[in-house]
Amino acid sequence: MAKIKAGPVVDILGDEMTRIIWDLIKEKLILPFLDIELHVYDLGVEHRDKTNDQVTIDCAEAIKKYNVGIKCATITPDENRVTEFNLKEMWKSPNGTIRNILGGTVFREPIICKNVPRLVPGWTKPIIIGRHAHGDQYKATDFLVPGAGTLTLSFTPAAGGQSISVAVNEFKSSGVAMGMYNTDESIRGFAHSSMQFALQREYPLYLSTKNTILKKYDGRFKDIFQEIYDKEYKAQFEAKKIWYEHRLIDDMVAFAMKTDGGFVWACKNYDGDVQSDSIAQGYGSLGMMTSVLVCPDGKTVEAEAAHGTVTRHYRMHQQGKETSTNPIASIYAWTRGLLHRAKLDNNAELRKFAESLEEVCVSTIESGFMTKDLAICVKGANVQRSDYLNTFEFLDKLADNLKKKLA
Repeated sequence: MAKIKAGPVVDILGDEMTRIIWDLIKEKLILPFLDIELHVYDLGVEHRDKTNDQVTIDCAEAIKKYNVGIKCATITPDENRVTEFNLKEMWKSPNGTIRNILGGTVFREPIICKNVPRLVPGWTKPIIIGRHAHGDQYKATDFLVPGAGTLTLSFTPAAGGQSISVAVNEFKSSGVAMGMYNTDESIRGFAHSSMQFALQREYPLYLSTKNTILKKYDGRFKDIFQEIYDKEYKAQFEAKKIWYEHRLIDDMVAFAMKTDGGFVWACKNYDGDVQSDSIAQGYGSLGMMTSVLVCPDGKTVEAEAAHGTVTRHYRMHQQGKETSTNPIASIYAWTRGLLHRAKLDNNAELRKFAESLEEVCVSTIESGFMTKDLAICVKGANVQRSDYLNTFEFLDKLADNLKKKLA
């Protein structure tokens, strides 16, 4: 079978067990079938340290240039990792660096298999969380208030003119304080990314805030979304028989629990952090969750697995012990990136390949072949060795099934 031609993709290497799996995915599921232009950036923690993290910035610029990045899970070092790898410093999250350069919104979507039980059985269709990964608590300045005194919030215009000063609280004793922010530019990007993604998936879109309490702050999110929807997207949504709606966050959480899924949920930064993990558990496993960063232009994406580097399995692998590591989210990082490449290039063959690989992943699991984490979901804690495949056996099974499907 002739290989399918595929346009440029930024292949972003990572760390530990996910890097082992990353190489196997390319060896068994990608390179035998695709003639693909890969631009490789090593974001393994040791190489980031060697380049003083310049490689992460270069990688983000390459994604901007080629419009598609496909990323393996990476280590964000803490004190223990600094010691373990003898790092020069505690480098920042590469995900955070890339997001800050690209902008956009992170969309997390569950991968649904009929035989993997869901903690919320009614969720038969995906609930896709769009997290505004900018500002708010994650860029906040907080401090301990040492004692009695006045807390004020002030703003000084760069162009001169009237400054703003607001009294926040009169402290009678010690306490805590925080100041946080967001920008109209970033909120507008969040709105465009969310609405373009909902149109692409043909799902209704909901934005949740607490604008009844944070009238100015959350109210700004609500107002900007509504303005952009009315001016630029309403007709397109109505043509696809979908809609946009704002809801209070507490009402939205209750609504989500009662539905069968099938919508995009745009969340502010903290809400998205919490709800994406909550939704993932409701569907069964973080190992069955895709994560795609969509830029406001709708043209540039970065796809990755929603989980970490699976350190415990990597330690076992280093000791020569058997592992059963779930590669599905990492495979879907490839398929979602390739689907976007296919869309940009109008490449029907590449689109069909990526869709076929996703179908093979689901059908293989639904026919009873799976890794240990999924076997535990299906059969409980008393799972036997015969109930699951190890890391390498499962990838071999997927490769065999993919060959059959493409033939």
